[in-house]
Amino acid sequence: MMIRAEHLADLESVYQVNAIAFGREHEAKLVARLRGLLHTLSLVAVVRDAIVGHIFFSPVTFEDVDTQNSMVLGLGPVAVLPDHQHQGIGTQLIRQGIEQCRQIGSGAVVVLGDPRFYARFGFIPAEERALRCEYTVPEGAFRVLELKPGALENCWGLVRYCPEFADCE
Repeated sequence: MMIRAEHLADLESVYQVNAIAFGREHEAKLVARLRGLLHTLSLVAVVRDAIVGHIFFSPVTFEDVDTQNSMVLGLGPVAVLPDHQHQGIGTQLIRQGIEQCRQIGSGAVVVLGDPRFYARFGFIPAEERALRCEYTVPEGAFRVLELKPGALENCWGLVRYCPEFADCE
């Protein structure tokens, strides 16, 4: 398995991976809408020349807080085709995605997801950093990982995802 940056020729395969993995097109459409924004990161997992997994990161903002000095990205969606799940592909996508976020200068990453799963990567409950999600989510599901020490020092309050998250049908 190889993980690499998404190429233009991958768009249809990435759409299909997201649609199949989630059993609906919502996440696939969301990725298509987010793709043109600045400061996004899209990686694919390839097995025998076929894309079997995908992860996407997009910028988030903090209400009433200036975050121009520290780019923060939201992880999601992450998708792996059903017949390739439970083989560590999602884990590798997340690990390499986090490292790529570091390399492009992101100060932190937020995620909505299973607290036990994301704790393995160092994500902590966002409320420990005085952060809360704009969406109603189960307790502990909104998590944050600081990539640069002090990156979240002046960040608190409501975290907003790109409008495309709310606009996607």
